[in-house]
Amino acid sequence: MEHYLDNSATTRVLPEAAEKAAFLMTEGYGNPSSLHTMGFAARQAVEEARSLVAARLGAEAQEIVFTSGGTESNNLALFGAALARKRLGNKIVTTAAEHDSVLGPCRELAKWGFQVVELKPDRQGRLPEEALLEAIDGQTILVSVMLVNNETGAIFPVEAAARAIRRKKAPALLHVDAVQAFGKLPFTPKKLGADLVTVSAHKIHGPKGIGALYVGKGVRILPHVFGGGQERGLRSGTESAPLIGAFGEAARLLPDPREALRQVGALNALLREKLRELPDVTVHSPEDGLPYVLNFSAGAVRGETMLHFLAQRQVYVSSGSACGKAKPSHVLEAMGLPPQQVSSALRASFSRFSTREDVEALVQGVKEGLERLARG
Repeated sequence: MEHYLDNSATTRVLPEAAEKAAFLMTEGYGNPSSLHTMGFAARQAVEEARSLVAARLGAEAQEIVFTSGGTESNNLALFGAALARKRLGNKIVTTAAEHDSVLGPCRELAKWGFQVVELKPDRQGRLPEEALLEAIDGQTILVSVMLVNNETGAIFPVEAAARAIRRKKAPALLHVDAVQAFGKLPFTPKKLGADLVTVSAHKIHGPKGIGALYVGKGVRILPHVFGGGQERGLRSGTESAPLIGAFGEAARLLPDPREALRQVGALNALLREKLRELPDVTVHSPEDGLPYVLNFSAGAVRGETMLHFLAQRQVYVSSGSACGKAKPSHVLEAMGLPPQQVSSALRASFSRFSTREDVEALVQGVKEGLERLARG
């Protein structure tokens, strides 16, 4: 029996979302920019999905810009905001625990002459609010802080970042990578104080290759893809109606996040309890983190070795971010964890379809792995 616990990497697509995509590929396949009836029907499907995603985000439809996924949304937000506001200052504040699709653009912007400050989390993975207040100043034009860390589940103090921007009277836009939070944690961009918010479909049981960037009313960023002027001129190119439609279906079918949190929280608590019974296992995720993610070290066994041992037993977890390609976790390194704990780390990540049996299979697999692999 398959036990899939790598939902922070990607999720199984809902049948309803897949059916929507198939319909828009085989029957409702018009170009959304075409003026005939098939084009109009495709445009209606795109706009319906835009409204569905906006509703789940607590935003207005015209504030949603569709992209190819979280990476493109983050790149559009960071380059677009930095270049639009470069006359107001040159400082960018982010964290050393961000996803590579945030750190990569920030480090590229540093090569262009921007001053980039990367704040480090503490050993529990939390980001101290006072670090934000100290780093943000009158020259800060962009702050990018994720809402939920993809490797540890730590919830970062985004609202504190918004308060710091106001208190320091900084000309900064606040960008939030909410890919791991969307549909799982109750929030709205306005409550966070965010100007730009990134979300992705394949983390909420939609397809890969489609995401969105919330761009608040009155917020100006510059595009970096030019052409036909689709998506408010911020992302030119023919819209992928099948993927967009499927994203809308996945958003429509999201449960009340509070109900799902209770269910997933029980699984997280069970996993923590059972891991405590195993020798040399250390949990890295904070107790007050999002329960969908639990990061832990499996003794002296390398994470990649344990991952393959578990996969042979049809238990699927991650040894870090799926985008990390087996490199040591920059998140755990930024937390200051010992090298052995970094190299032996595993990430279990739940969805609303995860079960107690999944947890028990994982714990049994780790127990066997520790007994066999540690001896070797």
